[in-house]
Amino acid sequence: MGSRIVRATRTGLSTVCESRHLARASQTLCCGLPPPVGRTNVRRAFWFGLACALSGSVGAAEVTIKNDSLTDFGNAAIVYSFNAGEMAASWLTSPCDGNLVAVQIFWRSPAGTSAATIANAIHIYRSGTFPEPGVLAQDIGGPVLNDNALNEWRYLDENNTLPLSVAVSANETLVIALEFPQNQVPNEDPSVVRDTDGNTAGHNALYGDIGLGPQWYNSAALGVQGDWVIRGVVNCQAGSNNANVGVTMNADQSAYTAGSPLQYTIVVANAGPAAANGVTLVDTFPSAYQTPNWTCLASTGATCPAGGNGNIIGAANLPSGGQITFTVNGTVASGTTGTLGNSMTAVVNVPAVDPDTSNNTATLNLEAAPNDLIFKNGFDSGAGRMIPAPARALGRRGS
Repeated sequence: MGSRIVRATRTGLSTVCESRHLARASQTLCCGLPPPVGRTNVRRAFWFGLACALSGSVGAAEVTIKNDSLTDFGNAAIVYSFNAGEMAASWLTSPCDGNLVAVQIFWRSPAGTSAATIANAIHIYRSGTFPEPGVLAQDIGGPVLNDNALNEWRYLDENNTLPLSVAVSANETLVIALEFPQNQVPNEDPSVVRDTDGNTAGHNALYGDIGLGPQWYNSAALGVQGDWVIRGVVNCQAGSNNANVGVTMNADQSAYTAGSPLQYTIVVANAGPAAANGVTLVDTFPSAYQTPNWTCLASTGATCPAGGNGNIIGAANLPSGGQITFTVNGTVASGTTGTLGNSMTAVVNVPAVDPDTSNNTATLNLEAAPNDLIFKNGFDSGAGRMIPAPARALGRRGS
């Protein structure tokens, strides 16, 4: 991740005009669906001079999953015409049980020298019914894309503290989608690219509005003639490396009081069956929770940082059945109102594989305690005195 520099603009999704710049001449080929009024789609094909830009770097047990055939110095085409919020998506199948640990996207402008772009997000979905993906598995927020590079992301945050880790089974398909931040300027801004040897059926999708409202489309139906250079990296591990790590959180009060102490208890446990070593732990406390200090108690062979002040950012080793407990003490700032939210995330790292990532983050939202003040100031002043008024009783008698 890097500094946040936002660029990009464009006009449409559905035309299939392609500008091919050849060695001796330039010709434009137009075919396919007619464009919606006022929108165009230009894809520019050219030879990439990439040296080793596509070689990437993966670990010994890591496998790159991709549909495209692009190689160093390969021929590819820039695909323009994405508006803000629209997406290009690859459907990628894992060859093994393991974790998706990285996403790779080739990003290119005609000149190859544009400033970095910050996209809205990279969304990772479970498989659905093509071209509609299934449930969302993970998001990489605000990914920074560098021009003329195979960009790779292994973390969910700009501080590189939360590793990307999405459990995947052998032959399972994941959908990786890049969401564009702004409209693109064709022939100027960088964009996603495709290869030039055909569009693999059922593996490339577009999300956009071509006049029927935003929806998913088969990219081939909109004239995209190649596979997106959008890839994933899976760390292949045996099922015996499954380590089901979960996080729970509670507080010593059901509601907070501004200006008063508040204590959190956070438990991170490994239900196994395998050990999970080097589990990444991150809890960035809300700014209204002042001067937090914490201790950690490990049990059943687990280890964790002994204690500290401020945010919790560290690692723990959790054998099967192991557990660590954080006790955090701080004070809610005076004048605090509304919801006070806090979250702890634990990310399992290789070689372990977490089969259920839905319990890896615990969030506790507390509301302000009700105001028990019954009498406002000045109640006992003369103007506010209660004067007894004559009353009568019906005086029922017993029979």
